Amino acid sequence: MKPAVRSPKFEERRKRALKMVAFLKKAYPEPKTELNFKTPFQLVVAVMLSAQTTDKQVNKVAETLFKKYKTPKDFANADLKTLTKEISSVSFFRNKAKAIVGAAKVVEQDFGGKVPRTVAELVTLPGVAYKTANVVLGELYEIWDGIPTDTHVKRFAKRLDLVDSTDLTKISKELEALVPKNDWKYVNNGLVLYGRYVCTARKHDCSIHGLTAIWPESRNIWPKAK
Repeated sequence: MKPAVRSPKFEERRKRALKMVAFLKKAYPEPKTELNFKTPFQLVVAVMLSAQTTDKQVNKVAETLFKKYKTPKDFANADLKTLTKEISSVSFFRNKAKAIVGAAKVVEQDFGGKVPRTVAELVTLPGVAYKTANVVLGELYEIWDGIPTDTHVKRFAKRLDLVDSTDLTKISKELEALVPKNDWKYVNNGLVLYGRYVCTARKHDCSIHGLTAIWPESRNIWPKAK
């Protein structure tokens, strides 16, 4: 069977993606989430809470929340009205509270109280989609079966002209086609840290930044963060 013929555009993007990953591996050799948690299901909850909410705000909420709720059973037995109030400082807190309780019940009933170890199983939990599933797998089990795409990953994927899609999961799939699987773990956390502390979403002169040097045209490309 003949190997698939890649377009010149794909090959150009692949080269840029490899340069991006090489930079991220050097800058963030041990990339980890900045979300605070002590138990596996607390990480699931923290990632769910982080949707369109800063990690800083999630950690503030979690500081009190995780003293009360530690296991899936704790969250499954939570009073929904009380939990909703306890997380009311994050975005979409009502929907998130329902999803957290629902996810905890599924983990208890279907997975014996253990956080699943596959994307297919994780996405059966209410409120858990491709991005959340892959963050959880990577952080808990060092299993990187996908590249989670959040606003930072989307922003740099667009700025470096690595993808055509706007949908987060489709962006993940496009990036996965460009980056060797062994390097998938560096993309999300690396770009989150870089985007959070080096090259923020607001327009600024980033000509001296590491990723801009890979493709100087990116200094004039400012996609919307969301």
